[in-house]
Amino acid sequence: MPDVPVFLLANLVVQDTDKYRKYEKGFFPILWRYGGELLTYDDNPHTFEGTAPRPGRVIILKFPSEQQARQWYADSDYQSLSEHRRAGTRLEFLTMVRGMAPRVLKGRKII
Repeated sequence: MPDVPVFLLANLVVQDTDKYRKYEKGFFPILWRYGGELLTYDDNPHTFEGTAPRPGRVIILKFPSEQQARQWYADSDYQSLSEHRRAGTRLEFLTMVRGMAPRVLKGRKII
């Protein structure tokens, strides 16, 4: 089975802006090292149904493969940097969702 992209979904509440900014400043070079992308973030997400996440920032990251996402998270530079995030935020969740492999339906490629 070919690698499929994975998406990381996070919901956090920034409690100490200065500590969180230290995290933000070093975040992108480590993310890019593993082919990661910041797809979007939203400080005011809207929930259509179900229980809304707690107030805070919802973040969506994309990696080319599960292996690269796991390597990014386990990276010692990232773990060291993430201490600033842990000190400056309350993390509600950080969840990995696997993408779908390309499929063919009635002769058309569906992704």
